[in-house]
Amino acid sequence: MPQQAVGFVEAVLVVVADIPPGQVATYGDVAAMLGSRGARAVGGVMSRYGSDVAWWRVVRAGGRPPAGHADAARVHYEAEGTPLLPSTDDDGYRIDLRTARWRG
Repeated sequence: MPQQAVGFVEAVLVVVADIPPGQVATYGDVAAMLGSRGARAVGGVMSRYGSDVAWWRVVRAGGRPPAGHADAARVHYEAEGTPLLPSTDDDGYRIDLRTARWRG
């Protein structure tokens, strides 16, 4: 992996590790904190390297949990007291970004 890519991976993981329990940031928020517009790149980092950090605290735009991980993430949200809202989509809920969004 090129050095620049390693630096981006490490930077993403540091930002995610700083998100407090009960709060979340979107993939775009994490990218913006790093001076990037690469929300998809943040998603790629999380899918490959995010298992050692609180991956559930990085959510999709609109407060949707990480794709394919709604059930596992919900356990963490409920344990941390993350505010949730009911939803009619397949996930069944969304994170209340108005109250849970972390701005770093």
